Amino acid sequence: MEIQHLIKVRRELHQIPELGFQEIKTQNYLLTFLKGLNQERLEIKLWKTGVFVKINGLSPSKTIGYRADMDGLPIEEETGLVFRSVHEGRMHACGHDFHMTIALGLIEHFIQEPVNDNLLFIFQPAEEGPGGALPMMNSQIMKEWKPDMIMALHIAPEYPAGTVATKEGMLFANTSELFINLKGKGGHAARPHQANDMIIAACMLVTQLQTIISRSVDPLDSAVITVGKLTAGTVQNIIAESSRIEGTIRTFSADSMAMVKKRLEAIVKGVEAAYECKAEIDYGAMYHQVYNDHTLTREFINFAKSLHNMKLIECNAAMTGEDFGYMLKEIPGFMLWLGVGSEYGLHHAKLNPDESAIDTGVRLLKAFIRHKSC
Repeated sequence: MEIQHLIKVRRELHQIPELGFQEIKTQNYLLTFLKGLNQERLEIKLWKTGVFVKINGLSPSKTIGYRADMDGLPIEEETGLVFRSVHEGRMHACGHDFHMTIALGLIEHFIQEPVNDNLLFIFQPAEEGPGGALPMMNSQIMKEWKPDMIMALHIAPEYPAGTVATKEGMLFANTSELFINLKGKGGHAARPHQANDMIIAACMLVTQLQTIISRSVDPLDSAVITVGKLTAGTVQNIIAESSRIEGTIRTFSADSMAMVKKRLEAIVKGVEAAYECKAEIDYGAMYHQVYNDHTLTREFINFAKSLHNMKLIECNAAMTGEDFGYMLKEIPGFMLWLGVGSEYGLHHAKLNPDESAIDTGVRLLKAFIRHKSC
């Protein structure tokens, strides 16, 4: 298989990023690619904007699964590449174009050189939000084709191309979005005593939220609350009637997530009383931890280390969130990092992954799938 062929695929996918459950062009691109392959062992089923692809094995005793996420991010691309996104304000800034390309490379290979077991490739929409893995797991197609084991990868700009990384057990954290709306009473800037300033309330709330981590979480545990966006007010001489806080919560345990939310809600009630305002909390999309199966992950680590020209690092857990965790909750499997050696990190407008990593991903997973199906 020519790596240049897959690089072309990746660049074409890179140009058409779409947000969660809007991946119409992406789905059509995948279907066009798949229709160009030998259909003898191939079965395809659509789920919303996602795609299930089953390759029937020669003498199957199990089904091996691989998930690739499909959606892009609401980011205006600043790479200056000739194949930059043609969708204004949209970019594949998290590497899902790489993930899909590797899946297509694997499908192309195993159509030509089938293995004994069935293979299921899941092209999942809405990983970045509002979350496609959980509803996909609950779909009738998944119940019918549910694999016995499952894998996924995620690009890692901090590792050089040719390197992969993973670990047994906890890899990614439990995550929850966080949106808080505060509503008070606006007024003239010269008469603050006649208003309830929601900028002051929001600033106090942001400060107090950080005390949850410093004073309510076990120092030996790990948790993060990040407020990434604060909006309030209209013009400089009007006291803000409303404000909105947007952020994220990340914890290494489900118990810690529940505790953080309990403390957060208590603090918000305190702000309501102190500033005579009303507050609404919305936790948005919540993702289950990515917990790698110990036995399968150790087998994969040992296998990868045995391959020529393959460098595997046993890494630490990260506070990254991934809804692939919902699949691992029900199906034994693992996720790994694929090094792509970019100066800029995930979700950055200038992210430019090393495309040679596509060959690394296909080569490694092709070999491991064949190993598991021997």
